[in-house]
Amino acid sequence: MCPPDYFRVQYVINPWMENKIGTIDPHIAKIQWTDLYQSLKKFTSVELIAQESNAPDMVFTANAGLLLDNKIVLSRFKFAERRSEECYFGSWFEKQGYEVVKMPESVHFEGTGDALLQPGKNLLWASYGFRSDLESHNFLASGFDIEIISLHLINPSFYHLDTCFCPLLNDKIMYFPGAFDSQSLKRIEDKTPPENRIALSLEDAQQFACNAVLVGSHLFINQASDTLKKKLEAWGYQIHIHPVSEFMKAGGANKCLTLELRNHS
Repeated sequence: MCPPDYFRVQYVINPWMENKIGTIDPHIAKIQWTDLYQSLKKFTSVELIAQESNAPDMVFTANAGLLLDNKIVLSRFKFAERRSEECYFGSWFEKQGYEVVKMPESVHFEGTGDALLQPGKNLLWASYGFRSDLESHNFLASGFDIEIISLHLINPSFYHLDTCFCPLLNDKIMYFPGAFDSQSLKRIEDKTPPENRIALSLEDAQQFACNAVLVGSHLFINQASDTLKKKLEAWGYQIHIHPVSEFMKAGGANKCLTLELRNHS
């Protein structure tokens, strides 16, 4: 995680940022981030990276890269506004002893924003359409022994996969169907039987309920309807509601604020 010392909205690169420039309350953002951080620390260890003053979106560490086989596949951001983050994250991972793998310069890839591992499986759900290129899936497939399911995002409000799709334990998922094209929905449904998937309402999707942090049987979510909570609790999850309204002004929620440093088992 990355403390929001310089977090702000100073440009627009997704629909959530529209009309939000200069609207972040740093005090509230710090409280919301700290509440999530302290809650996560009760169930897992959390490493920190310092935020750089010229990288306001660096708090969204999910976009740093993708960890596979103790290697970090570093993100190559689509928008110039975020490219300074690449060297900061790359340097941090090198110091931690990870092998840093880079995409070809012409290929955009935004880490676990668009590439999500299915817990306990050698399976990667990977998206393209807004921030990451389909070519990034070919690069990953050529370098790692992992099954990749490519999903095409078509709704600009759900510009990263982790805003509309959440892999869960025991081959289960939750997702927002309105974020995907018909072929991608078929891939999701062919891979996951009906009893193993929760299709979110628009209300829950717009609250970024899919953007949840999974730690064992605990889910840390910005907001969730009573209906969704009951479904997840029936699957054995303990739901922790941690509102992150200030960060949603920039298009990110709970999971966006974290990057898991190990695979689920």
